[in-house]
Amino acid sequence: MTTTQLQPMPGDWRRALAVVAHPDDLEYGCSAAIAAWTDEGREVAYVLATRGEAGIDTIEPARCGPLREREQRASAAVVGVSEVEFLDHEDGVIEYGTALRRDIAAVIRRHRPELVITLNHRDTWGGVAWNTPDHVAVGRAVLDAAGDAGNRWIFPDLVERGLDPWDGVRWVAVAGSSTPTHAVDATAGMERAVASLLEHRSYIEVLTDEDPETYVRGFLAQHAARTGERFGGRPAVAFELFSR
Repeated sequence: MTTTQLQPMPGDWRRALAVVAHPDDLEYGCSAAIAAWTDEGREVAYVLATRGEAGIDTIEPARCGPLREREQRASAAVVGVSEVEFLDHEDGVIEYGTALRRDIAAVIRRHRPELVITLNHRDTWGGVAWNTPDHVAVGRAVLDAAGDAGNRWIFPDLVERGLDPWDGVRWVAVAGSSTPTHAVDATAGMERAVASLLEHRSYIEVLTDEDPETYVRGFLAQHAARTGERFGGRPAVAFELFSR
């Protein structure tokens, strides 16, 4: 059986906005690609729906949220991202619906990206592991909000707040998809991707008994190598690309 090769991601854009549910979602998914893009002078901003406050069983949310926010900001800086925003939805119980779509449409209108990035919005990870409700809700809302952002008659209150419609989103790229279509060479960004994920040390240390760097390096290298089998043998980060 012939394996379908992944196509290179489009390169004719300047601004991207990544919108995901939790701190560390981007670092597990696509930070090597983001490092490569910022190296090229492209602008990338992060928006997190939550502060990940319910993510560590041994740390109560009031203390965990600020800790994970600090780790996310440090993590983003490693790959050249200085703008990190939090929407303050409640971790673990994000609800898909118009409130979430409005919040994401608002940040799209404010940042005016050509490329929007999110994480797997489907029920499972490759049909073998159940996805979390937060990932599903945010990913689906991002896909919908990319259209909402360009329609002045959807959420007209945003116009009243000075957020004019932005119909300039040309693609939504979904990281972690089991049906990817495109990829980015991860070679130049891999070391920074490792360092970026390691900034989430509080989370990683309760996730695994392995040495954190051994765990992070192994996880990212394995996924990049597997993707690379469909991208000319080069380690890569995969995306499912939806054109608009």
